[in-house]
Amino acid sequence: MNNNTNKANNPMKVITGPDTRWSYANVWEAKSINGGTPKFSVSLIVPKSDTKTVAKIKAAIEAAYHEGEAKLKGSGKSVPPMAAIKTPLRDGDSERPDDPAYANAYFINANSATAPGIVDADRNPILIRSEVYSGVYGRASISFYAFNSNGNKGIACGLNNLQKMRDGEPLGGKVSAESDFATDDDDDFLS
Repeated sequence: MNNNTNKANNPMKVITGPDTRWSYANVWEAKSINGGTPKFSVSLIVPKSDTKTVAKIKAAIEAAYHEGEAKLKGSGKSVPPMAAIKTPLRDGDSERPDDPAYANAYFINANSATAPGIVDADRNPILIRSEVYSGVYGRASISFYAFNSNGNKGIACGLNNLQKMRDGEPLGGKVSAESDFATDDDDDFLS
């Protein structure tokens, strides 16, 4: 199925560009946040310069808004305007000003109750967990949908699948074992 056919079938689905960076990559085991239902999740950092992906995301959010008008209306008299509801596309410059990974970028938190499929650039499954970490670059298949629960109304982002395109500097401050032991210098602590 090519992208044009796919887009016509589901305007709420987006495949991000290859320069999307993954942060808070919790894609191997479902985790519970604040006692909620365990989910798989990732924060997708999309450079503002990737105008094609940003435009696709905005169009998909708009489509999810129109598709979910009845759900958003709920028992109210009218559908709340888009500006009055929560949307998943967020500005890294204003919401995470102290985090250089989010500079000059938008971000979306995507999650799923089921594990995402994870493949490499050649579409081969990635089975080694250490290959996927916060900081890698890749594409993500995501879907947008309306929600209305416990008084919260908005558009959410579901995580479908991930494709790692290339390695990146790990996020989160943890240094890899390879870089810790990159030199042969042996500090003899007994001398």
